[in-house]
Amino acid sequence: MDLGGRGDVPERAARVFPTIDVELVRRLVRTQFPRWADLPVRPVEFGGWDNRTFHLGDRMTVRLPSGEGYAPQVAKEHRWLPELAPYLPLPVPAPLAMGVPGEGYPLNWSVYGWIEGEQAERHRIRDLTGFATTLAGFLSALQRIDATDGPAAGQHSAFRGGPLETYDAETRRAIEVLGDRIPGETALEVWETALRTGWRRTPVWFHGDVASGNLLVRDGRLVAVIDFGCSGVGDPACDLSVAWTLLSGTSRQAFRKALDVDDETWARGRAWTLWKALIVFAGLTGAPPGRQAIEKRVLDDILAEYQRTAG
Repeated sequence: MDLGGRGDVPERAARVFPTIDVELVRRLVRTQFPRWADLPVRPVEFGGWDNRTFHLGDRMTVRLPSGEGYAPQVAKEHRWLPELAPYLPLPVPAPLAMGVPGEGYPLNWSVYGWIEGEQAERHRIRDLTGFATTLAGFLSALQRIDATDGPAAGQHSAFRGGPLETYDAETRRAIEVLGDRIPGETALEVWETALRTGWRRTPVWFHGDVASGNLLVRDGRLVAVIDFGCSGVGDPACDLSVAWTLLSGTSRQAFRKALDVDDETWARGRAWTLWKALIVFAGLTGAPPGRQAIEKRVLDDILAEYQRTAG
């Protein structure tokens, strides 16, 4: 998950490895993939939290999980991205090789093909409504892929795609910590409304972290979706968070219409977004202070939208 999206907030990594740097990557590539040993290695502009990412030459990237909690995502992406890619309308990362522990680094790691593009920040998007419908088309295609043998939501997906109850205690704790800095009763109403719902249809594929940092644009248009580390099979409501973190107004409505989202699923998508905004704003995640202001704006938008529709 790259910095710039909401995926840059640390969540459940058990242990962080702070010495992941260019020299380590060079040693790993040299010893395990000597055919690429002469290619230059340099950090990407936004290296992310869950994974540290580096350019390998001009056409590849190396990604190393930053902690043990993210390690299961490596094999999952190598197993499933080649299966999903042919059915999707936009490019996704292509796994080229999977490295193993070595040079003092204790986890499996990956080499991927590089996809050219910039993070989907608002000022880079030419037509936000068109962007929203293109993204909805991608997610619709993802949900249509046969999910029979796919990985059920769980720890590997940070429980995205699973029931909201997983984060019930954490959400209530954040509301308590924030006190009168937020309209706590309204926040609790948003959360409890969503808890009364559930995905009662066949489980489908979800991305798990549809954030601006994982959406690439060129010339103002969406051209690729990256980082499937939190992907899995379950309730796709978690993929709706982008409606509040990046979209607004007409573009948010277009996104919902194109995905044909019912009221209960929309409520759970809102609640997933609320949970992350609350725990970051309350300082429960270890995220940098600048993130708190961003999540406060998201929180304000969530509560305002809920009050408009509920009233």
